[in-house]
Amino acid sequence: MLHGLRILEFEALGPAPFAGMLLADLGAEVIVIHRKGNADTPGKEERNLLDRGKRSIALDLKNPEDIAIAKALIQSADGLTEGMRPGVMERLGLGPDVAQALNPRLVYGRMTGWGQTGPRAHQAGHDLNYVGVAGTLFYGGMPGAEPGVPPTLLGDIGGGAMYLAVGMLAGLLRAKTTGQGTVVDAAIVDGASHMLALLLSMGGQFSTTTRGASLLDGPHWSRSYRCACGGYMAVQCLEPKFYAIFLEKSQLQDDPELAQQFDQTLWPQQTARLVRFFSEKSRAHWEKVFADTDACVAPVLSPEEAQSDPHIAARAIWQNGQPAAAPRFDGKAPIPPAPSPLRGQDSGDILRELKGRGLL
Repeated sequence: MLHGLRILEFEALGPAPFAGMLLADLGAEVIVIHRKGNADTPGKEERNLLDRGKRSIALDLKNPEDIAIAKALIQSADGLTEGMRPGVMERLGLGPDVAQALNPRLVYGRMTGWGQTGPRAHQAGHDLNYVGVAGTLFYGGMPGAEPGVPPTLLGDIGGGAMYLAVGMLAGLLRAKTTGQGTVVDAAIVDGASHMLALLLSMGGQFSTTTRGASLLDGPHWSRSYRCACGGYMAVQCLEPKFYAIFLEKSQLQDDPELAQQFDQTLWPQQTARLVRFFSEKSRAHWEKVFADTDACVAPVLSPEEAQSDPHIAARAIWQNGQPAAAPRFDGKAPIPPAPSPLRGQDSGDILRELKGRGLL
């Protein structure tokens, strides 16, 4: 889908390389500039999953000759992504002003936790800090307990990488029609806050002041339950028609303790009832009970277990031990993931290409 686009990625951690992987999965040519150093000689380290489908060149961005190569790559690119703290790229002489002077149509994507501006912009932080300040972590965990630690996917990927990718695509579309580049300021705290719009759209059903009092973070029908085997089942039968199916399949339709689905005062005791209920049988038992139903109950699988789930397998969501590209187009299965390069693996070829284009 993105064939013909060249994205230049400066090596970083987490969300920035994930966004680059996503663009590469969708067909863009992504060249990652890996750092050159004694500990990362080309071919001496493991391949990074997030580099799959990319090409790699190793540069020392404190070396004037390598800076010249980076600038030549900027001239050849449609987009650029970086995940440094604000000001680092400017100190290297590769900030947006310099880059867009070299290439006015360049879309320059910046991935940070706090953003390029604001009181926290230069502070260190991690996923949990960003979603905490954004208000997103407020809904994590069970009532009466401290907010849990969600997978780093919530902030780094959901609030970060995906917003960087969308911002890059928006900028690339405008550059295609106007020839004018742009700077994308993708901050995890921005994206995590933006995602709250879904919950806030539900109005009074969501409390913004009390944990455990909202439609999805307090009820007995919206949580995971431990089974006798130590596994878990995830229950989220929000709509009354699905809740009715849940009770029927559980043979609890005549249990007066569970009859009132939306009475918040009953949620604690209803939860306790279901805790006892699910703990009586194994996860395998409950999977059979709720299989092929609209009860909105599913097992909590490990990534390894997920690979052999019939639905996951039927859609070829995992290929060669890693998740395949998403989304898919025209009903076709995803293209198998391309291999990741070794650090600096493509340096020679890339330099020859730049010379061939008269950029070096």
